[in-house]
Amino acid sequence: MPLNEKEQEILDEIERQFLQDDPKLAKAVRTASATDVFRRSSQRTIAGFVVGLALMLFFFTSNTLIAMIGFVIMVVSASIFVMALRRRTTGAGWALLSTNPWLERLRSKWRR
Repeated sequence: MPLNEKEQEILDEIERQFLQDDPKLAKAVRTASATDVFRRSSQRTIAGFVVGLALMLFFFTSNTLIAMIGFVIMVVSASIFVMALRRRTTGAGWALLSTNPWLERLRSKWRR
C-alpha cells in the first residue's frame, strides 16, 4: 500500500533526522544485507559445531557428561544452521508456516 504525501513527508523527515543524529549507524543500516546476517550466523553455528565436536572427541573416554554436552552443542548448532538455511532459501520467515491451512484461513480473515 503506497504512502500518501503527508506520510511520505513524515518518513523523509525521520530519515533526515536519523542521518543527522548518527551517520555511522545510518551507513551501517543502509549497507547491511540479509547475506551478511546469514554469513555471520553461519560462522557462529559452524564454530559451535566444531566446539561441540572437539568436546565430544576429547572427553568421550574420560568424562562422558562433557562429551554428551558437546554432542548437544553439535545438534543445536546444526539445527540452527539448517533452519537459517531454510529461511534464506524460502524467502520470508512466514513462508515456512504457509503450509498450515488453519493459518491461511486466519490470514485471509485478517486481511478482510
